[in-house]
Amino acid sequence: MMIENYTLVTSDSRKVIPGSLFVAVRGYSSDGHDYIGTAIGKGACAIVYEDERKREEFEDRAGSGVKWIKTENSRKAVAELADEFYGHPSRQLKLVGITGTNGKTTTVTLLYNLFTAMGYKCGLLSTIANYVAGERHVAVNTTSDPLTINSLMREMVDKGCEYCFMEVSSIGVEQDRVHALDFDIGIFSNLTHDHLDYHKTFDEYLRCKKLFFDDLPAHAKAIINVDDRNGRIMVQNTRAEVVTYSCRRMATHKCRVLEETFDGMLLEIDGTQVWCPLIGQHNAYNALAIYSAAVELGAGSEETLVGLSRIGQVCGRLEQIKGPHGINVVIDYAHTPDALKNVLQTLRKIAPERKLSCLFGCGGDRDRTKRPEMGAIAASMADKVIITSDNSRTEKTIDIMDDIRRGIAVEDRRKILALEDRREAIRTAILTSVQDETILLAGKGHEDYQIIGDEKRHFDEHEIVRECLEQIKD
Repeated sequence: MMIENYTLVTSDSRKVIPGSLFVAVRGYSSDGHDYIGTAIGKGACAIVYEDERKREEFEDRAGSGVKWIKTENSRKAVAELADEFYGHPSRQLKLVGITGTNGKTTTVTLLYNLFTAMGYKCGLLSTIANYVAGERHVAVNTTSDPLTINSLMREMVDKGCEYCFMEVSSIGVEQDRVHALDFDIGIFSNLTHDHLDYHKTFDEYLRCKKLFFDDLPAHAKAIINVDDRNGRIMVQNTRAEVVTYSCRRMATHKCRVLEETFDGMLLEIDGTQVWCPLIGQHNAYNALAIYSAAVELGAGSEETLVGLSRIGQVCGRLEQIKGPHGINVVIDYAHTPDALKNVLQTLRKIAPERKLSCLFGCGGDRDRTKRPEMGAIAASMADKVIITSDNSRTEKTIDIMDDIRRGIAVEDRRKILALEDRREAIRTAILTSVQDETILLAGKGHEDYQIIGDEKRHFDEHEIVRECLEQIKD
């Protein structure tokens, strides 16, 4: 197929222009085959399809000017076509992908910041935003569709970028969004309870993560956290060179936490001490993953450690907003049981004498099984818990809150306050706080919206927190 003969390759019938090649992709909630007629009506001159019945349905209307191309897997086809249409941009970049339940956003964002500070032009594909040589593009999914990915990477190459750092979600792997990309490094952070609304079982979730490493090319490196029991499983069938990192055992790259405060940690990485302005054991792993990737990419160890000592906060990842009277509000994206536990453990360990409050909810139309587990974790580890809304979507917030409450032990129920309106819940948490209290707002992190029903509303916790802290000044 001569891909350069087409004006555009797309799987979205709304974007079709005359001369386009349209790929009918079976989606999670819709089937692109149903839009073949629309694509032809807008000028598509070639259709890539799986379903022969759909070809029969539309062929007569299409006429002889439309080329029909049968494929066994339209998801893989669109990834391969996107790679070719945009000139194989991933081959022209040092491409680093990270997968795992927690730590993806922090790790890729700080790798991007680190290499940018070293003087390289870089690209970033993440949950928070996509960046091309410093220019911000809005991100819709953790891992975008193949056409968006390749389009952005083409722009990175054209603007002189040498590196691209990207989050790789299990759903993105399962849906072949990263198929045909040429990775130089794949990183595994950890695997815990998440996305079972989509994957149905933990084994299936693990299988999708492992596929990423199964598909790494022989010239790549697979950097794995061997302190996670699933780390070795990830690389059982990989062709890539395996590199390990650990905070507890022998590994290629090792780290120890020597000291920890609200301002950061003193780490020992590969025998050298460095002050890192992140907090929490899980961030020690993130810092070590960043260091490991940088060194394996060819950066000097000393240069990398200096860079780690200068990195800042990542939006919505253990992000601190300090207020009057010693009050410290921490905004974190933690929306899984393991992530919530890690954050609460970190805050309790750093300042065991401080009162610790936790405000959180759970997303609607998503995995219900984690709700009572998160309720139990919050109630057992915090002094006060406010259960509230998250992105309730089409579920009733009160029903989600009831699911959370089911996991809370009788003896911990005295700690619980339930407020459906998240804005009012945040106001209550801050305006009723005491001196030197730590208040964790979990679940929203970087998000500046809330989805209630089918409506996406502006909702930025940072704005609400600062308004409330202003009100309690002397």
